[in-house]
Amino acid sequence: MSLAVAIQMDPISGVDINADSTFVMALEAQRRGHGLYHYLPQDLSFRHNRLFARVQPLEVRREHGSHFTLGAAQMVDLATMDVVLMRQDPPFDMAYITATHLLEHIHPTTLVVNDPVSVRNAPEKLFVTHFSELMPPSLITSNRDEILAFRDEHKDIILKPLFGNGGAGVFHLAPGDENLSSLLEMFTEMYREPIIAQRYLPEVRDGDKRIILIDGKPMGGVSRVPEPGEARANFHSGGRGEKTELTKREQQICEAIGPTLKERGLIFVGIDVIGDYMTEINVTSPTGIQEINHFDGISIEGAIWDAIEERRQKR
Repeated sequence: MSLAVAIQMDPISGVDINADSTFVMALEAQRRGHGLYHYLPQDLSFRHNRLFARVQPLEVRREHGSHFTLGAAQMVDLATMDVVLMRQDPPFDMAYITATHLLEHIHPTTLVVNDPVSVRNAPEKLFVTHFSELMPPSLITSNRDEILAFRDEHKDIILKPLFGNGGAGVFHLAPGDENLSSLLEMFTEMYREPIIAQRYLPEVRDGDKRIILIDGKPMGGVSRVPEPGEARANFHSGGRGEKTELTKREQQICEAIGPTLKERGLIFVGIDVIGDYMTEINVTSPTGIQEINHFDGISIEGAIWDAIEERRQKR
């Protein structure tokens, strides 16, 4: 099977070839003989009820300083592609949401990964609320009194923006911390959306865990250990990767959410787990493939393409 694959992503010149998940997905697609095309989200154009993109043929290789070659740009009807990978980084803002609406016009005839409707309906910190029994005590609100009451109840809490990513804007408020009022003022000035308060989970000091699921099945995980004095374990925030095995609780979490992910066409998903709790379900542009591959000696990108090719064959 040879597929025409368009990758909607940020500029490929800026990726870290030793860590970027999209890069190894492109490498694996190329190894399988699929044709690759690169474009940016702003290269989309919708006219006459058809979705076009200004794409460039793409070749990739694991060579520092020379990891890609782009061909001449051409305007193509994305309905002529077999697969579109929606892999631009968040934030999950109106530009991101608009892209899901546009890609909806070609899916599922052209397989968009992940399903754009499901991506739009499953922002990380909101989708997880549909599995409330698996998440820590949480509050989503713009109401100051509600947040104060939540802190009175749980004492030690985390505040974070509803549509943030990479650990940006995450604050730990320990008992006695006098910055809550100032933080609420800052959030009100910076965001129109509600914010999230969660009970602080001290297990994060030992690391949170990124677990990758492909078509609803767990493939593996990596522990992300925060730097000393840091409450955020994200790789973007300086977290250190360590080898890990899935616990019985984590396997139960995957079993609980797996059928829903598969049903919604969410082929490639990353969840975050701290202690016994799932804190986020990442469906927009999950990362962690290369770290897990390194520690476990596996090829998650191979499993992703197996799942994509299986769906194409069924169609």
